[in-house]
Amino acid sequence: MRHGPLSKHIDAYSAAQVEQGYGHHSIRQQILVIADFSGWLKEKDIAVRSLSSDDVDRFLQLRQRQQKVRRGDPLALNRLLIKLCEIGVVKRQPAADNVRSKATDEFQQYLLQERGLSPSTLRNYVPVIEQFLSERFRNKTPNVGMLCASDVTGFVVRQAHRLSPVRAKLMVTALRSFFRYLLHRGEVSTDLSGCVPTVPNWSLSTLPKFLPANDVERILQGCDQNTSIGRRNYAILLLLARLGLRAGEVVGLNLDDIDWSTSQIMIRGKGGKSAPLPLAPDVGEALASYLRDDRPRCSTRRAFIRHRAPLVGLGNSSTISALVMRALNHAGVESTHKGAHVLRHSLATSLLRQGGSLDEIGELLRHRSPNTTAIYAKVDLTALHTLALPWPGCGR
Repeated sequence: MRHGPLSKHIDAYSAAQVEQGYGHHSIRQQILVIADFSGWLKEKDIAVRSLSSDDVDRFLQLRQRQQKVRRGDPLALNRLLIKLCEIGVVKRQPAADNVRSKATDEFQQYLLQERGLSPSTLRNYVPVIEQFLSERFRNKTPNVGMLCASDVTGFVVRQAHRLSPVRAKLMVTALRSFFRYLLHRGEVSTDLSGCVPTVPNWSLSTLPKFLPANDVERILQGCDQNTSIGRRNYAILLLLARLGLRAGEVVGLNLDDIDWSTSQIMIRGKGGKSAPLPLAPDVGEALASYLRDDRPRCSTRRAFIRHRAPLVGLGNSSTISALVMRALNHAGVESTHKGAHVLRHSLATSLLRQGGSLDEIGELLRHRSPNTTAIYAKVDLTALHTLALPWPGCGR
């Protein structure tokens, strides 16, 4: 490494990994593969300034044939490339096999700045577009001008049967938004949003997925509060179960959103709308305990942090849903629906059965339309019983 072309940049890379919370042993392993990569660059006479992800792939393929690839090697080399781009050593270039293309990055900026959508919406939309572009162009540089109707319908047909109705509807909404953006930018001449098939999702056609109150308490009590990870997860589960937060709202929660003087928490929900919610005593106590004693020291302002390097905020809504699924399994709670939303539905159902009105529940859950809350009327069996007509020949 001493004489390799990457030797002068290794200190900056190592410092960045220390800041992200990687241990000394992990950093040493990363430096070893970077040293080998540096030697390969010297052997192939490849200048650092012209380095690209294609070079990283070629090196890793060679290592794979030699059976020398360790688990963390690809991530280490990709982090190195990102760091070299950040410090201006390597010009940032869209690689042909890079799914997160320039088109996707600019689409994100458009959604944030011009449409005013929330980061949680982006976390749902962007993976759909990344997958669409990846499947359509494979290893080629994305050229949206080549898209046609059959590309769109074929993708939706392939994906829809693998998804729930709600996720399928989100997928087609993301695609329509992307194609309208391309037309707005003048990158396509035809509005492909009209080619996106409609996914049936009839209003109020299903029952909300909820758990009995006793099961919710079993899940909360099942958290291991003797560990920092357990205390973090307990605080997250309380936010879901007591305040009805969405998974994306938990991921996006920042330290600045918590007002300890008024015991309130600012929730940034769908459509960029913000709403304050009161911090219940047990929620506030668990959140304060985690932030004070267990949250790792790091530069991000996100409230909840990964427990392993890199020390950044939790990735996306799927991370929260996976956490809930593990909590259900650990508590031995049987449920066909194991995502984070089941706790939100359970809260609404419990409040309704305790006498809460649909208006009050809609306000707590921050529904924009009363029709969204109306689905919970279907689980209020006492009220529905008074509306039931007598069966011919039988008692009511």
